Amino acid sequence: MSVPATDAWAAHSAGVRRLLASYRAIPPSATVRLAKPTSNLFRARAKSNVKGLDVSGLTGVIEVDPDARTADVAGMCTYENLVAATLPYGLSPLVVPQLKTITLGGAVTGLGIESASFRNGLPHESVLEMDILTGTGDVVTASPDKHSDLYRAFPNSYGTLGYSVRLKIELETVKPFVALRHLRFNSVPALIAAMDRIIETGGLDGATVDYLDGVVFSADESYLCVGVQTATPGPVSDYTGQQIYYRSIQHDGADGAEKHDRLTIHDYLWRWDTDWFWCSRAFGAQNPKIRRLWPRRYRRSSIYWKMIALDQRFNIADRIEKRNGRPPRERVVQDIEVPIERCAEFVDWFLANVPIEPIWLCPLRLRDHAGWPLYPLRSDHTYVNVGFWSSVPVGPEEGHTNKLIERKVSELDGHKSLYSDSFYSPEEFDQLYGGEAYKTVKKTYDPDSRLLDLYAKAVQRR
Repeated sequence: MSVPATDAWAAHSAGVRRLLASYRAIPPSATVRLAKPTSNLFRARAKSNVKGLDVSGLTGVIEVDPDARTADVAGMCTYENLVAATLPYGLSPLVVPQLKTITLGGAVTGLGIESASFRNGLPHESVLEMDILTGTGDVVTASPDKHSDLYRAFPNSYGTLGYSVRLKIELETVKPFVALRHLRFNSVPALIAAMDRIIETGGLDGATVDYLDGVVFSADESYLCVGVQTATPGPVSDYTGQQIYYRSIQHDGADGAEKHDRLTIHDYLWRWDTDWFWCSRAFGAQNPKIRRLWPRRYRRSSIYWKMIALDQRFNIADRIEKRNGRPPRERVVQDIEVPIERCAEFVDWFLANVPIEPIWLCPLRLRDHAGWPLYPLRSDHTYVNVGFWSSVPVGPEEGHTNKLIERKVSELDGHKSLYSDSFYSPEEFDQLYGGEAYKTVKKTYDPDSRLLDLYAKAVQRR
C-alpha cells in the first residue's frame, strides 16, 4: 500500500531534523562525513572515530507527481526504490545508472550514466531543484535560479560542497517492454561510426532509438546494443537466473549482423546489475555449477560489493597471488569520457596496453548548455564513456597502469570519473576539475572547511 504524500513529507521532515541534530553533535574540529554503511566508491576511505551524519531518514521517495512527471526524492534513496515507485505510473527517471544501490544523491554529486544518456545527458541535468546540507550546517535550496553557483558546482563534488537532502527531478514516460538489437562489428571504428550515425539521426532503420550502449570483447569483436521501447506484448528474456546478459549479446557474423532480444522495462533497466556487468565472474557466479547453487536474491551488485570489501580488508586476492608465485595486482576500475571522434583511438590504445576485457561503451550528450564547472564537457558534442573494471599485475610504481590511462585520457581531451583511484598532481587536478570555480563555491558554502576538500577526498583518499 502506498504511503500518503502528507505522511511521506512528514517522515522526510523528521529525517531532516535527525540529520541536522547529528551535524550539530559533530565536534567543530572534526571533519563531517556520512554515517553510511555501504558505498559505490572504489577508492579507499580513511577511517574516522567521529560519528557521521545520520541519513537514516532520507532513504525514500517522498512524492511522485504523474501529471507533472516529477518526483521529490530523498538524497539517500536508491535507484532500485526510485524506479519501483515510478514504474507503476509508466514513468522512469531520465537516466537510471545501472546498479540498483546507487543513490540519487550519489549519482548527482558523483555523476552517473546509462544507455539513455545519448539523449538525456547525465542524472544531474534532470534535477529541477535540490535541498543541500552545506558545510555551515544550513539546508539551502539550489536550482538554476537560486543558489545557482552551488547548483552548478554540485555535480562531481562528491559531498565536498554538501549533501543532498531532497531532489526534485524530471521523469519521462516509458513503455512496458524494450526490444533489443545487438549489432556485431568486427572493428571498433565501424562500431563508433554506426553509434555516431544513430546519435545524429536519433534512430536506426526508421525507428526512434531510446537506448544505446556497446560492449567491446576484442579488437575484432564488438557489439552495439540498440533499445527501442514498445508496448507490444510477447515473450521476454530473463537474465536474473542461469542466463547471463552480456554473454547473450554475442553472436557470429559480419559487420552489422544482428541478434534480437526483448526485456521488460524493469529488467532492461537492471540488466547489468545481476552480474555487475561481467564482474561476477571473479566470484565464480558465472560458473554454471556454482550459479545453480547461488541464491537468485544474492546475485546482485550489493552482494559483490560486500565481497570486495572483505577482500580489501583481508588482502585475500593478493595473498592468493603470492601463494601461486605471482606478483600483487593493481586495481584498474575506471570510467572515462572521451570525445566520440577520439574514442576508437582510445580503445585501440587500451586494448594494446591494458589486459582487461570486455569494456563498456556508453555515449552521452549534455542537455544543458550552461555548463557544469567540475566536469566541463563541451555542450552540443558527443562523448563516449568507456568503462573497464578489473585488475592487472602491478607495475614499477604505485598506480602505474592507472597513471598511463590518466595521461592518455588527458591527451585525448577527455575526463575521468573520480569514484575510483586517481593519481593527479594538484595542478593537473585543478585544471581538469573546476579549479578556481570550485574553490570559490567551497569558500561560500563551507567557509570553515567542515567538509573534505575534493582533491583530498578523490586523490589523497582522506
